[in-house]
Amino acid sequence: MSDLLRAPAEIKYAEELDWLESVDDGPKPFSWRLSPKMVRLFILGSERSDGLDREIPQKWFGDRSLVERAVVTLASDRGLLLIGDPGTGKSWLAELLSAAVCRSSTLVVQGTAGTTEDHIKYSWNVSMVIAKGQSRESMIPSPIMTAMETGAIGRFEELTRSTSDVQDALISILSEKYISVPELDSDGIVFAKPGFSVIATANSRDRGVNDLSSALKRRFNFVRIPVVTNRKSEAEIVRFRTEELLRRHQIELDVPPTLLDVLLQSFADLRASAAAAGSDDEKLESALSSAEQIGVLEDAILHSNFFGERELTARTLASSLVGSLARREPEDLAILNKYLHGVVEPRSRDKGGAWPEFLEGGRDAIATLS
Repeated sequence: MSDLLRAPAEIKYAEELDWLESVDDGPKPFSWRLSPKMVRLFILGSERSDGLDREIPQKWFGDRSLVERAVVTLASDRGLLLIGDPGTGKSWLAELLSAAVCRSSTLVVQGTAGTTEDHIKYSWNVSMVIAKGQSRESMIPSPIMTAMETGAIGRFEELTRSTSDVQDALISILSEKYISVPELDSDGIVFAKPGFSVIATANSRDRGVNDLSSALKRRFNFVRIPVVTNRKSEAEIVRFRTEELLRRHQIELDVPPTLLDVLLQSFADLRASAAAAGSDDEKLESALSSAEQIGVLEDAILHSNFFGERELTARTLASSLVGSLARREPEDLAILNKYLHGVVEPRSRDKGGAWPEFLEGGRDAIATLS
């Protein structure tokens, strides 16, 4: 695993999954590697009441009922659609579910405007077709077809980014559970094995790009992933990801709790401002998700490690926040400048602490970008 830039969940947590499988005596649907209860435990972490001989850390932070509904959906014959704002952990949850259920999370189709029906069904190895003709050997199965043949979970990222004809092709797969290959005289139908399912993700902000048809919606159970606004849960998410970052980069750098509080409070302030805004022009383009908080902190940590004094400061954190969130110019810069003057400046006078340095760093960053 050490020579992989980013190991998939089934490799990263292989030892943990092996152990859970060895102690799991619960009923398992189809060919699942873990029972539904163990899948939930793997994702949400163990509690003392679970009676396990070892602690299983929490990997996804969200409502317990959302995970349970997702697991139950996968045990049925319906697809699972995780929908929510960007950065709410939809893809990470899909990866963890796939790893726990079938130990394979990499059977993924990425939805884009260029995604075609071939990407979710099959294509051909042209050189083999020329040499030997069309056969199962010369066919290149899509990740979805491979999931069908092996009774695994196929993933479809950004479903609403793909065009309507691609979405229509998915309807038949979810309904009939087979793919017809008319080019083959015999063995021309690929049937799904028990355990096959599809986890799709969609951004709620993509409404109107390629809306899902009513027929496709009926084939999915929807699980809406909200933006995490609970301060404690959000702090746990940021700490969890930050610790992973530090281990991956082999960086020894402390994140002072006071600076983490500054980051969390800043995002809470900006969300409140966005909620009160009268138009989109008065809102940051950023979704202000937990993932974007992690991105801001990651940028600040790396900058401190490589170009600073190997110590995270409020000035560096503010600079990273402005640099990460100012995507439109001059609109986003104006919004951030208003926030600094209207909220951070009074707080700096009243509370002191890290806020004055944070204010100064933010102003300098805006001046640089203006």
